[in-house]
Amino acid sequence: MKKISLILFSALAITTTKAQNKFNLLVGTYTNTCQSNGIYVYEFNSATGDFKLKQSSENVVSPSYLSVSADNKFLYAVNENGTQSTVSAFKYDSASGKISVINKNDALGADPCHLINDDKNVIVANYSGGSVVVYKKKADGGITEVQQLIQHEGKGPNEARQEKAHVHMVTFSPDKRFVLVNDLGLDKVFIYKYNPTSKNEILTLKGSVDVKKGSGPRHLTFSKDGRFVYLLQELDGTLTTLSYDKAGSLKIIAETSILAKDFKGGTGAAAIKLSPDGKFLYLTDRVDANTISVYKIQKNGSVELVEQQSTLGKGPRDFAIDPTGNYVLVGHQYTNDIVIFKRNATTGKLTDTGKRIELCSPVGLVFTKI
Repeated sequence: MKKISLILFSALAITTTKAQNKFNLLVGTYTNTCQSNGIYVYEFNSATGDFKLKQSSENVVSPSYLSVSADNKFLYAVNENGTQSTVSAFKYDSASGKISVINKNDALGADPCHLINDDKNVIVANYSGGSVVVYKKKADGGITEVQQLIQHEGKGPNEARQEKAHVHMVTFSPDKRFVLVNDLGLDKVFIYKYNPTSKNEILTLKGSVDVKKGSGPRHLTFSKDGRFVYLLQELDGTLTTLSYDKAGSLKIIAETSILAKDFKGGTGAAAIKLSPDGKFLYLTDRVDANTISVYKIQKNGSVELVEQQSTLGKGPRDFAIDPTGNYVLVGHQYTNDIVIFKRNATTGKLTDTGKRIELCSPVGLVFTKI
């Protein structure tokens, strides 16, 4: 009897391990440059790096950034389409990969480029509109019309890119008490107090931090312990380290350039992500660089460059690290593919697997459980 129990336990353990190796990869695309259905769902095996297409949406306009609900049942996307931009809500069946439209509403600002959600609200960054908008969630997972609009005003020294406010990212603090907002046009990171149950004062301004003039803050990520924020600036390739406390205060403590010393050409720093173990930072740079950099995080929060290498494509606007930390998948907006790198968990270094997901203009990648 004991032997039978042991065999059954071993079989269950093997089955569980296999299940834990498989995740869904959701990819948002631009649909105005090549043939795309919008959102694609792949099953990804984090033990082998293999993948297969499960489903795609139908006729969804340029869902360039995606956000999945905590219960894995709903998906939210920005539809980046100039002054006609919207935000969409979908039912999401992770087992089949099926995505079904619930509803969509006006973004009340041009070119939304980032969004987050919790059980009550969906918060969106409008890039060209220079604003933040907040929607309430309905019982069916859909979204209301905009309940709050916060318009940023001003400009920066780069006349071509900072002629006005350009909100590029919205992010919850680890304890969800605050929302941090990066404004590329104003060279500022804003800190808003988050009041999730409020009807139309969901975000109230606490303060802001100025970063280097002309640097253009784009994306940020928190350290695993929540004590540090790593901010990537698009326009000049600066990586800024800030301290963060639970009162919602940010303070710049270090700056470094992600550009190689001998680099000459255009730069457009893009995405920044923390490895699942919290030990490494990964970030991409576009235009002429087309690189991914790896930084090791020291105990005091400082960063040390491990390596920088080609992403093997053009326009690495976003990437995703699978939940086990075994692979890094880089989406290329202009060469229409996702390059799959193997990740060394000890050194943080990346190696090309040779595997590619061919897809029209992939620009937003996120992993979910199946």
